Amino acid sequence: MTASDRAMRVLLASKAYVVAEYRRKAAELAELGVDLTLVAPASWQDERGRSPLEPGDDSSYRLRVLPLALNGHFHLHWFRGLGGLIRQERPDIVHMEEEPYNLATALALAAARRSGARAVFFTWQNLNRRYPVPFRLLERYCYRTASHALSGNTEAAAVLRAKGYTGPVTVLPQFGVDPDRFSPPPAPPKDFVIGYVGRLVPEKGVDLLLRAAGGLTGEWSLSILGAGPEAKNLQGLAEQLGVAPRVRWHDPVPSPHVPAHLRSLACLVLPSISRPHWKEQFGRVLVEAMACGVPVVGSDSGEIPNVIGPAGLVFPEGDVAALRASLARLQSSPALRRELAVAGRQRVLEHYTQAAIARETVRVYEAVLGRGTGLSLNAQ
Repeated sequence: MTASDRAMRVLLASKAYVVAEYRRKAAELAELGVDLTLVAPASWQDERGRSPLEPGDDSSYRLRVLPLALNGHFHLHWFRGLGGLIRQERPDIVHMEEEPYNLATALALAAARRSGARAVFFTWQNLNRRYPVPFRLLERYCYRTASHALSGNTEAAAVLRAKGYTGPVTVLPQFGVDPDRFSPPPAPPKDFVIGYVGRLVPEKGVDLLLRAAGGLTGEWSLSILGAGPEAKNLQGLAEQLGVAPRVRWHDPVPSPHVPAHLRSLACLVLPSISRPHWKEQFGRVLVEAMACGVPVVGSDSGEIPNVIGPAGLVFPEGDVAALRASLARLQSSPALRRELAVAGRQRVLEHYTQAAIARETVRVYEAVLGRGTGLSLNAQ
């Protein structure tokens, strides 16, 4: 058997794989014939607290749990023992799903280079930021060392180019959804329930949603699921607008309960507003809602229009009147809601399931190793 005939050996690492649902992508990669070693920490610590490694079915690949140094520091954490594991496993590709300006990425790519492996990194960063030393130096090193870059959105690919990365780039989100868990209800909701699911912070534009809904006529209600520093202000705004009786506030629910909540909605809205230091990088809740057959409405902040594509309604960010007009269209047309429900589900099945993401990832691996037919049309 020649090197080109055997299964490609890949070592894939990220703190995100503490989440069992995300490890479904690893199972899909293994199903496609990748000889996979998945590296995850025992836990990840952030502002929400400690997230332990969730139990899951990891039988189709090798799961290696390594300790994180500086756990909780987004840019300075790194996997202890990863270099030794790379020397032991001798993968063809080291795929690091962390930003190129992070220490963890630079150390992993350096270890890959020493072992003769090709290296791939991932980025969500859709703002052209100039980082201070040492992060700027880490970023430049990763640009020089990587064989391929994956960007979670189109603007992130443009940022890579603007900052001097000259290698191949493929636009591909980090994770998809499970279409069996996120599935449509037997029948659409009878009532026109407008939904929002996410953080209650200024940049998410929930205040605009309250103002837009407040100008609707006829029967409607608004369901807001989430928490954050803007909660009291938003509840006060609902009172001020006179719509408080129509608004239901829900605390965040465990992830297994999210599909049922989405299925209760007639439409889901993501009214994000770009800020100087933030804009929407993807909008995962859009994909989850679309998978559930829920029509979606989103602003044109960041990646939202590209995620929705032709399967939903997009309005100019910050434009209350345009958002209200989109909601009124859906409110007045059950036929449009049915059409978008079908289109949204189909778009997810084609592009945003874990299996679809895994297939595109394998195409990247094949291109990196000079195998297969090359990249799909999202190569940049």
